[in-house]
Formats: sequence, C-alpha cells, structure tokens
Amino acid sequence: MNEHTDLPVSITSARVSHSEDLRRRQLRYLFSMGLRTVCFVLAIVTTGPLRWSLVAAAVFLPYIAVVLANAKDRRTSAGPASFPVEDTPLLGARRASDGESGKV
Repeated sequence: MNEHTDLPVSITSARVSHSEDLRRRQLRYLFSMGLRTVCFVLAIVTTGPLRWSLVAAAVFLPYIAVVLANAKDRRTSAGPASFPVEDTPLLGARRASDGESGKV
C-alpha cells in the first residue's frame, strides 16, 4: 500500500460542491433584492432624511447584490490533511492482570 491510504484523512478543509456554492450565491442575491424591495417600499411611506437614505440603499443594493452573487468560493486547498500517526489511539488486548481473570 502507498502512504496515502495508510493514514486517516481530515476532509474539513474540502471546498463545497459547485451546486451548493451556486445555491448559496442565489440565496444571497435573493436576500439582497428582498432587502432592496423593503427599502423602496419604506422610502415611499417615510419622510425626511430617512427617506433619502432608503432611496440610496435601494439604488446601490443591486450593485452590491450582483458583486456578491458573482463572488465564487476561491479558497484553495492543498488537499485533505493527514492526522499524525502518534495522535491516533490504538486498541490493545486486555491482560489478565487488569482485574479480570482471563476474560477478554
């Protein structure tokens, strides 16, 4: 056997799948567009400086939403990390001197 199959492997550094990444980006975009709609509706019913703040948010949120939706997961991974062999506990046979009379 080669050395890669002998060691246990940690997969926590693995990237998410393409479909999961796409789903997350779509949800971020939909959330941003929903927030934009809320800002636009609130800008209609409010007055004063709050109105203009909500209008500004409604104008700039589509740009931010598109930038976030196009941001792919660009993490690089060196591959799965191996655990050191000395950290893995080994199971051993019980001895008769452990308090039991010959039972395993």
